[in-house]
Amino acid sequence: MSARDKRLYLEDLTVSFDGFKALNQLSLYVDPGEMLCIIGPNGAGKTTMMDVITGKTRPDSGTAWFGDSIDLLRLSEPQIVAAGIGRKFQKPTVFEQLTVFENLELALAGGRSFLKTLRARITSEQHQRIDEVLEIIGLSDQRQSLGRILAHGQKQWLEIGMLLMQNPELLLVDEPVAGMTPHEIERTAELLTSLAGEHSLVVVEHDMAFVRSIAKRVTVLHEGSVIAEGNMDKVQNDPRVREVYLGE
Repeated sequence: MSARDKRLYLEDLTVSFDGFKALNQLSLYVDPGEMLCIIGPNGAGKTTMMDVITGKTRPDSGTAWFGDSIDLLRLSEPQIVAAGIGRKFQKPTVFEQLTVFENLELALAGGRSFLKTLRARITSEQHQRIDEVLEIIGLSDQRQSLGRILAHGQKQWLEIGMLLMQNPELLLVDEPVAGMTPHEIERTAELLTSLAGEHSLVVVEHDMAFVRSIAKRVTVLHEGSVIAEGNMDKVQNDPRVREVYLGE
């Protein structure tokens, strides 16, 4: 199978920590514009997989390609970000003393220093892009609110917005609805669904109802390998999944 027509292509990835295989010949792919949901019990290898994709962890063996020409295993973490991969961790990391607008402005600047960014004058095109992202994440009315006064869900959306300022082709999103209210979960589902198509997304989540609401394709990991794949109904009825994930 060729990586040529895939946005992300992982094959036979193995990662060992002190003899424990966090990934065990893991293979999976993501199509351009697809939203892939990944589920699995704790210790299944979900975080290690994202660490490999973003350059934080180097595998013992296997391949990881971004598109048809970018070998992720040859790049540093900053180079992977520059290539077009953004990662959102479970705990939001917004700048609480800055406004929502300033958080997005800072994200736009990339590697520039904090003080230089605040002193710089952004162009009308950059201002327009911030306005667009504020609209996408539903925080236009909170543009002058400080990060610290935002609700938990709003902080999560702001962090997604900060990633969008870098215009990534692939977004890795870790447990986006943990700790959210039902209304925030519904809004997050709408947000992520709206991003699919223009971006590819890999969403790791434990909330099965949320996964069902957004996923066309679900991949189940267990002990560092893929044990099932398909739509939510197929996955939930798979006897191996019921055994390892649902305790049956």
